[in-house]
Amino acid sequence: MAVERPEYRLSDAERQDALDALSEHVRTGRLDLTEFDERSQQVSAAKFRRDLAPLFTDLPEPKPAVLVPGRALTPRQPMPVAQPWQQRLAASAVPIAAVLAAILFFTVARGMVFVFLLPAIVAMLAGSCAARRHGRP
Repeated sequence: MAVERPEYRLSDAERQDALDALSEHVRTGRLDLTEFDERSQQVSAAKFRRDLAPLFTDLPEPKPAVLVPGRALTPRQPMPVAQPWQQRLAASAVPIAAVLAAILFFTVARGMVFVFLLPAIVAMLAGSCAARRHGRP
């Protein structure tokens, strides 16, 4: 089996992918626990991609992504998506209201504790607008 770029060192994620593939072969009965233990130790000690190839030559899919040409590990976390300005504004509304309430408390509305209800009211309004926008009742 041809291995792409065998000179590159393995990452921790690639070793984990190989261990996951071995675990699947144990689960399906292709490997017993002794073989799994031996191969797992070799995967943990593997430094290069070519070190993994002999451990999977007698096994069908699943194989680690580094041993399948053209297939790469998929990232486990999705890429962040840019938020529209309305979402950013709604997310910052409550902190802005809290700062405004503190300013009002110490200046215009001296000692009036009810100004601290302002952030709660803004949070409820923002939540209700978001729920309406997403079609929730």
